[in-house]
Amino acid sequence: MTRILIIQPDASDPLGPLGDWLTEAGAELDVRLLPEQDLPELDGYQAVVCLGGGMAAEDDAKHPWLADVRRLLSKAAAKNLPTLGICLGAQLLAVATGGRVEVAPDGPEVGPHLVSKKDAAWTDPLFADLPLVQDVLQFHTDAITRLPPGAELLASSPRYTHQAYRLGRCVYGVQFHIETTPEVVESWAAECPDEAEFARPGALEHEALVTVHADIDETWRPFAHRFVKLAAGELAPAVAGNRTLPLA
Repeated sequence: MTRILIIQPDASDPLGPLGDWLTEAGAELDVRLLPEQDLPELDGYQAVVCLGGGMAAEDDAKHPWLADVRRLLSKAAAKNLPTLGICLGAQLLAVATGGRVEVAPDGPEVGPHLVSKKDAAWTDPLFADLPLVQDVLQFHTDAITRLPPGAELLASSPRYTHQAYRLGRCVYGVQFHIETTPEVVESWAAECPDEAEFARPGALEHEALVTVHADIDETWRPFAHRFVKLAAGELAPAVAGNRTLPLA
């Protein structure tokens, strides 16, 4: 069984459909909700997934346990352990490995959006089979303004460039969400009305969210399956380039 450590920094962002996709591909999931539950050592896990949350990646004053998450993600990157950071998870991974995260300079990015593949994605084991343009769900007020040294940019959008990246051969971050449900997004919009105003008119209505989540399922379910195969050693990781992996 392929064991995957799931780091959940915020109760408001559960694993959702992504958990179903991972388990149906044969993974066994160990979900740790922080800060109530401790982070384990990485021994015995074949992969790590870090989910999103409402806090900033370096908001250690309010959430001191974030430093432990960054340290764990840094260790995973150093070990080339298959890793997937989602939204806050991608920001924590970026900071942990030498990148920069700041308040999004062009304001929050909220609601259904499209991102497009970059050149490096066409030869990447997880991204190569994705369509050129992918449906995603955005809900972030911070942005990755500088990728970690040596990172490969895999997906981008006109508003915020750093939508997806890979470190080394098998460590990934995606700025957007693929794990949400319409109900989860509606709860975020209710809790964060100022941010929700940045969504396109009608984009957060229930039927619109149902439609985009069906599209997300079609695109990202196979991606999750490939991630499990990567963790299980059934899918070869990306070919290492000449760049070096930063150790934070």
